[in-house]
Amino acid sequence: MTIFAVACAGMYPILHMGRPWLAYWLLPYPNTMSLFPQFRSPLLWDVFAVSTYATVSALFWFVGLIPDLATLRDRAQNPVARMIFGMLSLGWRGAASHWHRYETACLLLAGLSTPLVLSVHTVVSFDFTIGIIPGWHATIFPPYFVAGAIYAGFAMVLIISIPLRVVCRLEDFITEKHLTNMASIMLATGLIVCFGYAMEAFFAYYSGNLYERFMLVNRMFGQYGWAYWCLLLCNFLAPQVLWFKKFRTSPFWLFVVSLIVSVGMWLERFVIIVTSLANDFLPSSWGQYIPTRWDFATFLGTIGLFVSLLFLFLRFLPMISMYEMRSLLPAAKVNGGKGAHGGGHA
Repeated sequence: MTIFAVACAGMYPILHMGRPWLAYWLLPYPNTMSLFPQFRSPLLWDVFAVSTYATVSALFWFVGLIPDLATLRDRAQNPVARMIFGMLSLGWRGAASHWHRYETACLLLAGLSTPLVLSVHTVVSFDFTIGIIPGWHATIFPPYFVAGAIYAGFAMVLIISIPLRVVCRLEDFITEKHLTNMASIMLATGLIVCFGYAMEAFFAYYSGNLYERFMLVNRMFGQYGWAYWCLLLCNFLAPQVLWFKKFRTSPFWLFVVSLIVSVGMWLERFVIIVTSLANDFLPSSWGQYIPTRWDFATFLGTIGLFVSLLFLFLRFLPMISMYEMRSLLPAAKVNGGKGAHGGGHA
């Protein structure tokens, strides 16, 4: 999901450059004109953060697939498929040295991925925090964006996994315990995000800055006030039902809450970007943003790209690691056969 989302997200900075055919200028490539990137530009920070995130995520994903790709290679009936899976499996034969290197690589990549999540979304928040526009210039944005990313990420995982669990009959693999744990994490990160909303309002009031106070009042009661109150409804009120076990353990209600949270997180970006830019320091430059057909086309197109990549992955590669299921099977037998049914499917 991360790789497919980054593939979609990477399109937006290029499209927003104004001259997308010159996007390669952002990269520190050797050139005779000495036209080096401006390292003080947050757009360049995004390039390094997102490309690093995509690289480590793709490596982690691919390395974890190597034993399963070898299984697909050995079982493939089509010679073309056997050749493709053979190249992707990198000559895996299941030797002890292969397993040692595989587990070491997975451990190192997992260790890199954890702080990378914090650094990437912190860098993305710097796009706003280094600006002087009211509503952007806030030191709370880095942890606020990290919590929001985890919050929206778990909501999207639930949106994808709950229908797949039913359609592909994966109840033995994606259990109610998994769903309950994800609901608990979503509730916790949602409360952190809502704390960020409260701090934004407190800073605007307590700072005594007239522009910040106007920004807050304008967000609540201005031309985009509907978006702000819908945002609070989706991101603050709706997830509160997860305090109750009945909702945390119900796949249907978890799916509904996850959809509402995803809408709320989109509205959050809309409120942060549009309300601050629509009413800045100069009233003479105030305006109202009205999306055009190209805005809708870009937004729907990236959703279509994400869904297409996801379906291609589900069609051609194991949606659940076969190797991990096999490793759990002996432990299940030791524990009296619990989970052996799931291991047998693997």
